[in-house]
Amino acid sequence: MSSARERRGSITKTLNNIDGLHTAVPASLEPNGKHANGTNGKASPSHKRRRTELKPYDSGSLGMWRDMYTMRWMRVPESSLKMLLVPIVLYLNWELVARVIDTPIANPLSHLLFISHPVTSKGGVVSYRKGYLDIVFLAYWVVCFSFIRLFWTVYVFHPMAKYFGIRNEGKIIRFGEQGYAVVYFVVMGLFGLHVMSQLPTWYFNCTPQWSQYPQWEMTPAIKSYYLLHFAYWLQQFLVLALRLEKPRRDYIELVIHHFVTLWLIGWSYLINLTWIGNMVFMTMDWSDVFLALAKMFNYLNRETASAVTFAIFVGIWSYARHYLNIYLLWSVWTEFDLVPAWAQKWSPQEGVWLVWWMKYQIWAPIMLLQIVNLFWYFRIWRVLFRAVFGSQLADERSDDEDEPEGDDDAAKKRQ
Repeated sequence: MSSARERRGSITKTLNNIDGLHTAVPASLEPNGKHANGTNGKASPSHKRRRTELKPYDSGSLGMWRDMYTMRWMRVPESSLKMLLVPIVLYLNWELVARVIDTPIANPLSHLLFISHPVTSKGGVVSYRKGYLDIVFLAYWVVCFSFIRLFWTVYVFHPMAKYFGIRNEGKIIRFGEQGYAVVYFVVMGLFGLHVMSQLPTWYFNCTPQWSQYPQWEMTPAIKSYYLLHFAYWLQQFLVLALRLEKPRRDYIELVIHHFVTLWLIGWSYLINLTWIGNMVFMTMDWSDVFLALAKMFNYLNRETASAVTFAIFVGIWSYARHYLNIYLLWSVWTEFDLVPAWAQKWSPQEGVWLVWWMKYQIWAPIMLLQIVNLFWYFRIWRVLFRAVFGSQLADERSDDEDEPEGDDDAAKKRQ
């Protein structure tokens, strides 16, 4: 009995402690789910009075302008919703007025809502280039993702967690975060597969990304995919960098991971090397889906489902984040010289940037990403090894994995 309990504790440690890319613990809780006032979830009268204002998401707006300059709109659904609705309302008003009055310019608010810089090729096919208006699109979608994240976590997955019997506040919050991760990465993973299926680089055929460089004209799908992913990771990075939520124990690794991801997205987009960016995204997204699912099953005490999902996660992680990622590194190192001779220069006017030293600039962030992934991969296998062969697993648990017993656990013990 104790051995089984130790193994379960070790798997729980793995799920709670590995790759916390999408788990956010609120400012009112310590990383182990305990309240910052040391009450272990047993709220004192004064803490009960303050609980509403300490909640990270639904604490209420302090006013539109104050929420904007303090960045609280990233935590308050009402504020982020207002910020994303204002441009939509103004855009629709402009469109209605334009039906009656001839306007000298196109609707300027369209650049917030939709991708910009279209070009028409000789065959009449519309494609897109990059441009400064992409920054406006990014800024607006950072706001959108803030609201989308809050909506799914607070109004969908928090009630779902309570419906399935989770009562501990920290578990409810983490369940919501993982639920949002599942939704986002399933959608973007499918979108990424669709984009890749339209490119010469399907399925991880790396050679065309070099031999057919530059990729400066993008389909609507790949430009939307790239910028939406950019906006998502920028929003995640801002949450970390501004410490809008309680930092995790692997805070430094998360900051490095997010920074390197933004570096990869930004540089590959700037230098017209977008096909490799699509492949890097595809090595990351699907493992995140199954990690988040395994954590959700773990919070619901569905041990078999959690173990099976976690095993699938380990397999996908090994294949995608290491085998495929290392293959991309090999391609950068060995196939970079396949870039056409005329494009092996730094000439922004011609849309080419791949001078000889760019080989190392492309290789370095992918390698840094691999190092961070290896750090988490080592932790996965270390804990799994101890789960199978160890005998003192309970003593190995770190402080931030010791879940306080919420009402759901206490009820089970009483039964």
